[in-house]
Amino acid sequence: MTIDRLGPLDPISKFNKTDKIEKLAKEMAADSVAVSEEARHSAALRQTADIVRSVPDVRMDRVEEVKAKLQKSDYVDDEVINVVADRLLDVFGG
Repeated sequence: MTIDRLGPLDPISKFNKTDKIEKLAKEMAADSVAVSEEARHSAALRQTADIVRSVPDVRMDRVEEVKAKLQKSDYVDDEVINVVADRLLDVFGG
């Protein structure tokens, strides 16, 4: 009949687990977050889109300024009409 030891030769060794605890502490401290360049770019685009959405489509200050200029009789002349016509053609592809 053969009887083998079931436990360690040194019964105190099971209480000496500092190596495992230190290794676990190092692994836990090594956590970090890395944000890719693509994610940063995407966040910047999202932020820019939010800013653009918050800006009104019509700038009322410019509308009022143009209304005031148009009410003056000396503002509307052939030169102004030609500039406006050229800009409209540029915008609408004429």
